[in-house]
Amino acid sequence: MFYQLYELNHAAMAPFRAAADIMRFAYANPLNPFAHTPFGRTMAASLEMFERTTRRYGKPEFGLKQTTIGDQTVSVREEIIWSRPFCNLLHFARNVPPARGNDPRILIVAPMSGHYATLLRGTVEALLPSADVYITDWIDARMVPMTEGTFDFDDYVDYVIEMLHFLGHDTHVIAVCQPSVPVLAAAAVMEEANDPLSPSSMTLMGGPIDTRINPTAVNKLAQERSLQWFSDNVIMNVPWPQPGFMRPVYPGFLQLSGFMSMNLDRHLVAHKEFFMHLVKNDGEPEKHRDFYDEYLAVMDLTAEFYLQTVEEVFIKHSLPKGELMHRGKRVDPAAIRKVALLTVEGENDDISGVGQTKAAQTICVNIPEDMRMHYLQPDVGHYGVFNGSRFRREIAPRIINFVRQHSRSAVKPPVPRVIKGGRTG
Repeated sequence: MFYQLYELNHAAMAPFRAAADIMRFAYANPLNPFAHTPFGRTMAASLEMFERTTRRYGKPEFGLKQTTIGDQTVSVREEIIWSRPFCNLLHFARNVPPARGNDPRILIVAPMSGHYATLLRGTVEALLPSADVYITDWIDARMVPMTEGTFDFDDYVDYVIEMLHFLGHDTHVIAVCQPSVPVLAAAAVMEEANDPLSPSSMTLMGGPIDTRINPTAVNKLAQERSLQWFSDNVIMNVPWPQPGFMRPVYPGFLQLSGFMSMNLDRHLVAHKEFFMHLVKNDGEPEKHRDFYDEYLAVMDLTAEFYLQTVEEVFIKHSLPKGELMHRGKRVDPAAIRKVALLTVEGENDDISGVGQTKAAQTICVNIPEDMRMHYLQPDVGHYGVFNGSRFRREIAPRIINFVRQHSRSAVKPPVPRVIKGGRTG
């Protein structure tokens, strides 16, 4: 009944949140004399803190309306071009000049690990000037009726294959964190079947390919608990009146509590500083709002997908052991021969330890040496692997160069394998 109690608590707090919001506007109103005093700003800050810490954050928007190509600003239109019960495929259609040649087509597979695909807004934004970008927009499991059936690891792999088929020849795929395993599996399945639409290149970023290497707190938790423990303690049924009523899920708020507890002191300090900036009225709070509006927006995962991922990736290590199955058939990474492989890691990653993603280079034994590359970005954690200033400056250009080099549509000039600022090999 924990999920039901969570929903009840959220509903019970609604009148208090509404009252706090109204009072905050009153105290912050410039026509109110108290708004210009330390007392008024302190009251407004306290009320905003209460409202923000008790609300449920809805799905954010990408909000990418334009990009810059060369020295020209062009408009961007977001559109759903492929849809299934548990996922939409979004295309960021750029209004590019007719004279511009074809940019590489990139499919970004966003994590299905609690946060929405908008967590990769910065990833999309950095690639848009140089690529035709698509992204998986996974749907909150609590919003999918039981009549739509289940969604498990096999379905995830099938979705990736279907999207690659839909996008067609010479598509490059990027997997950020969790989808590294199913994306590699999808590439292996397609290559073993001699599928002509297998991706031209595969970029795996901060993914748990082999969690036996430099295990983090997340990996150790999975090793210390049995699969039955996870099933008994974190799987709950969606409460009424949600569309997915009675669907067994891993609730997003549990995933969020786990992420928050890993760096609780950092989050407490951030909220304290946010409060002080509100009181000082120095304009800094907007950065805090933007980050936590995204970070605190979470979605539920289907129970079957979550438990299979825990078992196969974190407990049994099936992929690096050569034991991962898809639709009853063993997934063979050695079958991958024509898909170029780029692996990217962060030096300070506390979710996927250094070496876990690079392990893909070891298990994909038949990819030619001139079609593989590994890059370790110094001084970034997990989030910095796919977002932030170092991603835009150091990592995104390498990805673009790599996919251009390995495009099947045209021969591209070679890309240097050692670039100042990081470690490439």
